[in-house]
Amino acid sequence: MSETESEKWTKRLNNIMPWGSSTCSKAPRFAPEEPGVIVKGKGCRVWDADGREYIDFRNSLGPVTLGYCFPAVDDAIRKQLDDGIIFGHPHPLECEVAEMLCDIIPCAEQARFLKTGGEAVSACIRLARFVTGRDHIIQIGYSGWLNSLASGGRVLPNQQVQNSPSGVPTCISSLHHACGWNNLPSVEQAFDDYPKQIAGVVVASGYADIEAGKSFYPALRKLSDDNGSLLIFDEIVTGFRVAIGGVQEYFNVNPDLAVFGKGVANGMPLSVYVGKREIMSQFQKVIVSSTFGGETLSLASAKASIKTYINEDVIGHLWRQGQKLWDGLNDIFNKYEIPAKVHGFYPCPQIIFSQNEVREKFFRSAYRNGISLYDIPYVNYSHKDEDINESLDRLEKACIDTKI
Repeated sequence: MSETESEKWTKRLNNIMPWGSSTCSKAPRFAPEEPGVIVKGKGCRVWDADGREYIDFRNSLGPVTLGYCFPAVDDAIRKQLDDGIIFGHPHPLECEVAEMLCDIIPCAEQARFLKTGGEAVSACIRLARFVTGRDHIIQIGYSGWLNSLASGGRVLPNQQVQNSPSGVPTCISSLHHACGWNNLPSVEQAFDDYPKQIAGVVVASGYADIEAGKSFYPALRKLSDDNGSLLIFDEIVTGFRVAIGGVQEYFNVNPDLAVFGKGVANGMPLSVYVGKREIMSQFQKVIVSSTFGGETLSLASAKASIKTYINEDVIGHLWRQGQKLWDGLNDIFNKYEIPAKVHGFYPCPQIIFSQNEVREKFFRSAYRNGISLYDIPYVNYSHKDEDINESLDRLEKACIDTKI
């Protein structure tokens, strides 16, 4: 059998770069069913190098919240492109988008921009250490490779290490302490082990059990206040999905600092770090600076995306379509006795399998039937009723193939 175009690309990529991708989680693990490369996207669908179409629930691992080639966003990018991409001084968009974000994110009184979520979390960690005069950081969940420093922490969303992560000196790793989502005793223990030494608590939601945030976030707020530490929310996934203002809006708990990424610009590379004015103002002394922080195409995309969120019921759509799809998939799992279940909030759930071999078989079958999935799958604003119905038909075929 001759190689497909996707297989040829995968071979070339693996030859020229580690992992075969610049993003570890994008490297195909279920070839040949899973596409080696994607060459085009429109709305909620993508196409590979062989012309195969998939209804997409990866959404570039989360950033595509409105849909591929969303007209209002693409028009804003094209218009700004005519005026220039980046300059040697701030552009008005930098101010306008920061003001918009401070209007809609509960904890935000000032805002700044970078390109990736991980580096924005790192900026907040540096600031927390300066403001508190302390060194130790509690980290809950995965906040990007730059911050995968703790022994026992997550080096990828679905991968933990027992010792210090590769390439991280022990002296640095020893300052970072991994605690589990909704595991308050482990957080309390870290505060007890390092009294008056914890600069900040960085928390990314556990998506399968995100509802626990109702009690966990207030408890973290109180612990941080009682110990003089800053509370930092990683809203990279939850922002512009669970609510426009993320879990802080949904659960009504304000952190001191927060990081947003992914959905803020519908796929353009932009991250935001925001917080209380008295804390953010200390960036006058704590230097975080990047040439591309004010890049205008991403800011134009963000402005158009935020306007869409404000003027249209994007969040309601993500919840409604997510409920229709994931409840439907759970029904199909039950019907065919597949040992799997979709857990968590409908806009950003997690598919949990009781057996790895079933997981692999299901994912391969899903790709074979034209569904592109991820362990934490997403609907976007372009998933209409007919797309959800077609997806459930394809997923049922995948479950029939998977049934043991």
